[in-house]
Amino acid sequence: MSKATAYYEKKSKRERRANLATYIVLIFMVLIINIPFLQMIMTSFKTRAEAMSSTNFFPSRLSFENFEMVLMRTNFSTNIINSFIVSIVVTVACIMFSVMAGYAISRFKGRVFNAYTTFMLVLQLFPGVLMLIPLFVIMRNLNLIDKLPSVMLAYTATNLPFSIWLLKGFFNSIPFDIEQAGMIDGCSQFGTFWRLVLPISMPGVSTVAIFTFINAWCEFTVASILLRSDGVMTITVGLQKFVQQYTQDWPALMAASTLSSLPTLIFLMIAQKYLVQGMGAGSVKG
Repeated sequence: MSKATAYYEKKSKRERRANLATYIVLIFMVLIINIPFLQMIMTSFKTRAEAMSSTNFFPSRLSFENFEMVLMRTNFSTNIINSFIVSIVVTVACIMFSVMAGYAISRFKGRVFNAYTTFMLVLQLFPGVLMLIPLFVIMRNLNLIDKLPSVMLAYTATNLPFSIWLLKGFFNSIPFDIEQAGMIDGCSQFGTFWRLVLPISMPGVSTVAIFTFINAWCEFTVASILLRSDGVMTITVGLQKFVQQYTQDWPALMAASTLSSLPTLIFLMIAQKYLVQGMGAGSVKG
C-alpha cells in the first residue's frame, strides 16, 4: 500500500468519525429541543390519575380515553374540520393571486409595478395587531362576523405580500430566454407562462403553499376576534376555549394539542423536499 493510499484511508476514517460525532451531537440537541413536544404526546396517552400522580416520562400503559373524550364529547372535531376548510381555501387563493402578481412584477417594468413592489414592502413594516380594529369594523360592515369567510379573507390578505415576494424572486431566477423560445414557437404571453414558466416554478409554488397552510392553520388572534360560535371556531380558538373549560384535565388538553399538531407535521414531512428546493431556487437569480 502506497503512502498516498494510506494517507487518504486515514483521512477518510477521521472524516467518518467526525461525521458520526456531529450526528450524535445533532440528534442529542434535537431530542433536548423536542422534550416539551414529546412530553405532550406521552401525557396524552396517560390516564388522568396517572398524569396527576406520576412524574414518569412514559405512561405505564397506553390509554386512548383522552382522544375519545376530545373527539366524541366536545366540538373539537368540528374545529378541526373548520381549520381544514379555511387553510385549504386560503392556500389555493394565495397561490392563484401570488403566482399572477409575482410573475407580473418580475417580468414587467414601469412606475406602476415599481410602486406596487414598494407598497408591498411598506406593508410588511406594520405590526399585524394594528389591523385588528379596522379589520373587525370592515367585517362587521360586510356582515361577516362569526363566519368562516371573514378569516379566509383576512388570512389571504395577510399572507399575500410574503407569497408574492417569494414567487417574484423565484420567477427572477427563470431565464427569459425560455419564454422567448416559446413565443418563437407560436405561444402567446399567457401560453408561455402557463406551459413553460409555471411548471418550472412548481417548487416555489409548493413553498408558498406550505407557508400559507401552516400560517392559516396556526393563526389565533384574528380568529379569536372574528369567530365566536362553537360551530365556526377554528382549531386554535377551540383549543383556547378547551383550556378554559378543562383547565385541570391535563391529559385531555395534551390530547387536543397533539391532534392539532398532527396535520402540520404530516404536511411538512410530505412537502419538506419542496420547501428546501423552493427556498434555495428562489434565493438566487439565474
